Amino acid sequence: MLTKEELIKYQRQIILPEIGVNGQLSLKNAKILMVGAGGLGCPVLQYLAAAGVGEIGIIDHDVVKVSNLHRQVLFTPADIGLNKAIIASTKIKALNPSIKVESFPLRLVANNCKNILKNYDLVIDGSDNFETKYLVNDACLNLNKTLIFGAIHQFEGRVSVFNYQNGPNYRDVYPEVPKNNEIQNCAEIGVINTLPAIIGAIMANEAIKIICQMGEILSGEMLLFNVLDYQFNIFKISVAKDLKPKLVDKLINEISLQELNLKKEDYFLVDVREEFEFEEFNLGGINIPLHNLLTEKNKISREKDIIFCCQNGQKSKIALEILKPFFKQKLFSLKNGLNGM
Repeated sequence: MLTKEELIKYQRQIILPEIGVNGQLSLKNAKILMVGAGGLGCPVLQYLAAAGVGEIGIIDHDVVKVSNLHRQVLFTPADIGLNKAIIASTKIKALNPSIKVESFPLRLVANNCKNILKNYDLVIDGSDNFETKYLVNDACLNLNKTLIFGAIHQFEGRVSVFNYQNGPNYRDVYPEVPKNNEIQNCAEIGVINTLPAIIGAIMANEAIKIICQMGEILSGEMLLFNVLDYQFNIFKISVAKDLKPKLVDKLINEISLQELNLKKEDYFLVDVREEFEFEEFNLGGINIPLHNLLTEKNKISREKDIIFCCQNGQKSKIALEILKPFFKQKLFSLKNGLNGM
């Protein structure tokens, strides 16, 4: 039952036919785990707490640093040096005293992952490292938990919902764990401070939609958003139905830099990084940022096999999947991208 106070507090949501009293009760009874209380975790936690999600868990071993404050707006200078999970718990509990919040000020590892995740209905991943992302994905698969994924990179963010009603999982998009130093983090390449708020709000929105069973869920799709030109694109995720998720490692045709250099004239090279990255250094070919790929696909030759390249080999794999239905010739992704040089 909703209390009189709750009926007043959530009135603007309850009057929406898609939510109503039953939807608000579903939110009140929901248990959500937030992995990471950083740039993405801060807005996700604020919106879920304000929406009336009854129980929220927060796991993060890190402490607040000065460099976090420009984008992790849940924290203040007074929080520097304190654990993010504990401080975030205190802040969202103050925002909505009626919810239950539990903090886990520790690193998520194989030994504790399942025991923590099993107590929650829904898991949201806002972590900033690939070791955690693959660990959370695999645990959600084993526990049959839906996972909301988000990631940010300079001016671009992406969101998807994995393992929803037997839908694709993280490994269907990124089969292999990147090697050490293969992909740079925000501390190395930067991120604009508004991007986590936008992507985090979308992630929280997906959580509310799933709990209230409304709208279309981003399952089997990846949303990409670029804040420089406000391009929203949603791309389908291809899954090989005959392969188990952890074995999907041969779905993307990759080519090494050595192979490219041997017969460079035989291929049409498309660099899908941002324009400023291409101008700083490139291997030649043409530059079409990933978020412009569909609208500018007519610039790509139909006479030669195509190689997509990026900084680390991840965007190029997505590019291949996006354009696969539109081209008859062979499409390749440059293995490990420019980082493989």
